[in-house]
Amino acid sequence: MSKKQKSILNKNSLAFLKQYLNTPAPTGFEKEGQKVWLEYIKPYIDTHIVDPYGSVVGVVNPDAPFKVVIEAHADEISWFVNYISPEGLIYVVRNGGSDQQIAPSKRVNIHTEKGIVKGVFGWPAIHTRMKGEKEPQPKVDNIFIDCGARSRKEIEDLGIKVGNVITFEDGFEELNYDYYICRAIDNRVGGFMIAEVARLLKENKDKLPFGLYIVNAVQEEVGLRGAEMIAKRIKPNVAIVTDVTHDTTTPMINKNVEGETKCGGGPSITYGPAVHNILRDMIIKVADKNKIPYQLRAVSRSTGTDTDAFAYANDGTPSALISIPLRYMHTTVEMVKKDDIENTILLIYQTLLTITPKTNFLYL
Repeated sequence: MSKKQKSILNKNSLAFLKQYLNTPAPTGFEKEGQKVWLEYIKPYIDTHIVDPYGSVVGVVNPDAPFKVVIEAHADEISWFVNYISPEGLIYVVRNGGSDQQIAPSKRVNIHTEKGIVKGVFGWPAIHTRMKGEKEPQPKVDNIFIDCGARSRKEIEDLGIKVGNVITFEDGFEELNYDYYICRAIDNRVGGFMIAEVARLLKENKDKLPFGLYIVNAVQEEVGLRGAEMIAKRIKPNVAIVTDVTHDTTTPMINKNVEGETKCGGGPSITYGPAVHNILRDMIIKVADKNKIPYQLRAVSRSTGTDTDAFAYANDGTPSALISIPLRYMHTTVEMVKKDDIENTILLIYQTLLTITPKTNFLYL
């Protein structure tokens, strides 16, 4: 976003972003986050859909035959209670791509029918590990949660049982130079951005010549499941998906493999088999015309995002992926830059103003 441009985010927007990021929405248990998202977007839509697994869709012009989707996913990685030891310690399995390397010493919330139970991922003190032996490494089968209980019965008295979902406690913070950090920015920042697109359309009184479906899908982190279901239900003509991508300028990332994308460089537009060439090229032209900074990246085979689910759904849906650069993915300090958020919102918004039902998406 140019320094000369006025910020498109207002106080209400930023308050929503903070509330939304701080609301737990683990994969399969996205309800509370979805309620926050829907409440915010309601003034900017005509109607909404909630599917049986919890994907939420805000709809503008629901009777229009031509349908355009803008989409993000609502779920965050987490853990499940898997085993409770006789000593009152809790062992876990992943719910999505949770990283065992970052778990030791992290505070957690265990979600039970009785409410939140606080706990910590324990880890042996360095004094007890430095005995000339090889350093133990955190693994899914050796990390554990201590919530103060010292027996299985004390655990059960707290309402904890196998199957309870566990989220990290870390919340939203503003960092220097207009960076935001939080757990679950992947991909609730996407849900925030598509909600802001809906707000801009409403406040600017833009009249779209198609039905707009603003999709906040569940269960992306376990295989794009929510997008698969909702794509079959909506049967869109076009889909623009937004997700996060790696800032590859941080240490220990091989640019020869991952390419070069950085925070502050603008949204990343993807090349890949699932990405429709005509739609992608349209997005690039929109960015150039409106002087919106952007970056390019290429993927081998799949994008690994909900783009794949929409592209190959039904009879095939022209789909594109616009990603926002993110540092430290799947940690509790995921980091994005405010300018990238605003430029991604603007790029999706301006692209919607370009698409019409007469746009030719046929290759031949």
